Amino acid sequence: MIKQDSAIDPQRLRRLLRRLMDIYSPSGKEEEILAYLHGHLKRKGLPVIRQEVDDSRYNLIVAPPEGDARLALIGHLDTVVAYDLEQYGYEEEDDLIIGLGAADMKGGCAAMVEAYLSLWEAGHQQLPVALVMVVGEEEEGDGAERLMDEYHFPWAIIAEPTDLRPCLSCYGYMEAQINTRGRRVHASLASQSQNPIECMRHILIQISHYMVQKRPEGVYNIRDILSTQAGFAVPEWCEAWLDLHLPPKAALGEISLELEELVERLSKENSHIDTSIRLATVEGGYELPEKGSVVEALKTVYQQHSQPWELQSFPSHSDANQLWASGVKPILLGPGQLSQAHAPEESVSFQQVVIAAEIYRDLILSLLY
Repeated sequence: MIKQDSAIDPQRLRRLLRRLMDIYSPSGKEEEILAYLHGHLKRKGLPVIRQEVDDSRYNLIVAPPEGDARLALIGHLDTVVAYDLEQYGYEEEDDLIIGLGAADMKGGCAAMVEAYLSLWEAGHQQLPVALVMVVGEEEEGDGAERLMDEYHFPWAIIAEPTDLRPCLSCYGYMEAQINTRGRRVHASLASQSQNPIECMRHILIQISHYMVQKRPEGVYNIRDILSTQAGFAVPEWCEAWLDLHLPPKAALGEISLELEELVERLSKENSHIDTSIRLATVEGGYELPEKGSVVEALKTVYQQHSQPWELQSFPSHSDANQLWASGVKPILLGPGQLSQAHAPEESVSFQQVVIAAEIYRDLILSLLY
């Protein structure tokens, strides 16, 4: 029996968000939050299944009982490592919810669960929409990869923090590993041309110049620089990891070739140091046209909620890149701001979490008729 009232319950939503945030769930260690949310969904009567990712981790999926889903609501339950292990959980300050994962993306996950649950309890138990909570997004993306092994959805909404602005496009991503290797010698015999760290510094400066001059539309980040604990000596190796985020239409193949040529040229200029570059990850960006059944339905929902329809491009990689490569059309849309993600005092507006839940719910409803 279908009930008329499928309203979002803000208090229930707040309790769920608090519980999710109080469970520490960095990538690779999501077991506790998975057990909690699986039990929570089972107690509410949802037909949730566990899709194994590895021996102890799994995705949580609520799929339509009959037929394929027209849309999937997808969130990731993992976070980055806590900035402060003594203080990472849920805190309130007026409308702000503060703590690890508030924006990225436990606020969005809680909103999706509440949206689905409100319709389920109102009697809508033949929804053409799947609810999916994955693991591992902040590290290897193994949850999304495993999801695409067995499931396909024409469309997906991913609850990344977009400040509730729909993102029909997403940046591409490249992850580069650079290595320099030489010979360990006494520190008093150091020379710039034979020091792997000095060589690495020169390479990174040249890559910086390349990005500024030839790819100014992109964003690069020197994420890690590592070397041996050489003591009073010139170290024998140095390693650096770079993140490059590039606009949806950027030619990643061309850029990867130019980076390899740049490093190769610098390597030839210094025969004392062995230099190499490896592109560990290359994920293309994408751009969806502003049309299609789900986009049109979402526009209508935004009008109903008097929300401005302000499209933007999501400037970071996410599970959306993997879904796109698998033939899914992902729209990124969630509460919170990307500038808050991975920050020491991450936060999200609770009112925005409630609005997100209402938007998700009304989008599902619009696909029923």
